[in-house]
Amino acid sequence: MSFLLDTHVWIWTQEQPDAIGTKVRALLEKTSDELCVSPVSSLEIARLVSGGLLELKGRLDRWIRTAIDTIEARSIDVDHRIAVEAYALPGRFHKDPADRMLVATARIHDLTLVTADERILAYRAVRTLDARR
Repeated sequence: MSFLLDTHVWIWTQEQPDAIGTKVRALLEKTSDELCVSPVSSLEIARLVSGGLLELKGRLDRWIRTAIDTIEARSIDVDHRIAVEAYALPGRFHKDPADRMLVATARIHDLTLVTADERILAYRAVRTLDARR
C-alpha cells in the first residue's frame, strides 16, 4: 500500500510521534508500505516556520532532508495534472489550496492520504486514513 502524509502528519513523525495513533504508526512503519510526501508540505512548513507558528529542531532545509530520510519517504513531484485536478475535484471541497493540492496528488497517484483533518476525512472522493487511530 502507498500513503501520502498530510503536512501535519509528516511533522508529527519527527516532532510529535505520539500524536499518531498506535495502529497507524504500526502501519506506517511496515517496510512493505511506501510513504510519500509532497513539496506542497514543505511549502506549508516553510510558511509556518517563517511566520513563527512552528518551531522545528534544526534548520528547515536540514529538517526536510532528515525527515524524508528518517521515514524513508519518496517525494512526489507536483506537476500540471495535479495543479489542474486541485481545482477540478469532484463534489464540494474547501478552498485551502495546499489541501486541494494534497488531495489531488493522492487521487492522481492512487495514494491513501494520511491525515487528521476532519474536512479531508469527510471528503469521499479520496482514500484517507485517520492518523489519530
